[in-house]
Amino acid sequence: MSLSKSSPSLLEGSVSSHLQRLALPMVWGILAAMSFNIADTYFVSQLGDGPLAAMSFTFPVVMAINSFAIGLGAGTSSAVARVYGAGDIKNVRRLVTDASVLALLIAIVITVIGLATMRPLFELLGAGPDMLPLIADYMIPWYLGTIFVIVPTVALAALRAIGNSAVTGRIMVAVALLNLILDPILIFGLFGFPRLELQGAAIATIIVRALSFIAALYFIIKKEHLMTAPQWRLSGLLESWRKVLAVGLPAVLTNVIIPVSGGVVVALVAVHGEDAVAGLGVALRVEPLALIVFYALSSVVGPFMGQNAGAEKTDRLRETVSVLARFCLVFGAGLAVLLYFVAEPIVSLFSDSTEVLAVAVAYLTLVPLSYAGYGFVMSANAAFNGLGKPLPATVISFLRVLGLYLPLAWIGNSLWGMTGLFVATAASNLILGFISWWWLRRDTHQRTAETTSSPELSTN
Repeated sequence: MSLSKSSPSLLEGSVSSHLQRLALPMVWGILAAMSFNIADTYFVSQLGDGPLAAMSFTFPVVMAINSFAIGLGAGTSSAVARVYGAGDIKNVRRLVTDASVLALLIAIVITVIGLATMRPLFELLGAGPDMLPLIADYMIPWYLGTIFVIVPTVALAALRAIGNSAVTGRIMVAVALLNLILDPILIFGLFGFPRLELQGAAIATIIVRALSFIAALYFIIKKEHLMTAPQWRLSGLLESWRKVLAVGLPAVLTNVIIPVSGGVVVALVAVHGEDAVAGLGVALRVEPLALIVFYALSSVVGPFMGQNAGAEKTDRLRETVSVLARFCLVFGAGLAVLLYFVAEPIVSLFSDSTEVLAVAVAYLTLVPLSYAGYGFVMSANAAFNGLGKPLPATVISFLRVLGLYLPLAWIGNSLWGMTGLFVATAASNLILGFISWWWLRRDTHQRTAETTSSPELSTN
């Protein structure tokens, strides 16, 4: 039985049209995901400083688990897209099933370890005795619902791998809207429900995640027929898991290193005072909204490249690099111009402090000059993962943060203060954008040369 034909083939037709069709639903989905955390933070903040501080302590742990889920999803998407592009439908089902089993087992392990180490972990993060009960209110239900975080991420990644990003976007939007409704009901005890406060925020999250779990499994099992009966042969399971983790584990490292570098930069900015930190915080809240199209594009580039690599469509791989480069240059330039004019009125919505405004506006007028480079870095990393080559993506990410960004940021901050720090950020984005373009272009041209030189491949 063939898979559902609900998604047009990515192996023929306009490259730019396919990328646009795939990315548009993800724009709304990612926007909804961003609002998810904003809603949680807003409603919890109404409970007072204690619950808000307790929730802040949970962010690194929650982020680490989410990074693991995203990395596992990237590995699944890469493996499935390449096999799907090669037309091996039986192996597609095998990979999706085995990856889902792996996600389930990892979720169970994280839940057990998390519950067993909760107190010492959060003490290590600096939580005092008064914070620990509040943290437990939030993290116990959150840990118990880890399965509803990791498994749907893998399932939705499998859907994107076959070219169906619309379902992912719709589920993400639905989850965010339902969370917005449940949060105040469970936190404040509206409509006869008990007032659960911080625990209510966690339970609301788990309820909507559980519904996304059901929806994701429904689509991959009933609609797209992407799963088969689980296998009990250990060698077969391990082979599937190896294919997923070959890309998944480097993707986890890539995701984790970005927030780590952000913490170092905040420490550099802190020497300039609390207003400087506040200004940077405002700019970093605005920036993700400006970059949302790049985030959406990078979420679908991997499956597109993976399918075409699996089908040996090397001409389409080269064309994709050109399309990405042109789009990032044009859209990045447009963002820079737009933010130059609207940065100040947008920032003024968050603060009326002159010092805070000055720092945030400086960031949002200098750094956007490099968004074209940053956008291509994101797309190139996703493309390499989709091609089953996680090493370049990992090297680029580590080089951007440890090899280039942090050293330049330290030098710029030491010599020219905040302006030097922001110029260093822009320079890092532009340099790594060029390196990413050169590396990806070189890889796709090498694939073409290898294909045309092989008699067996050239006949495909």
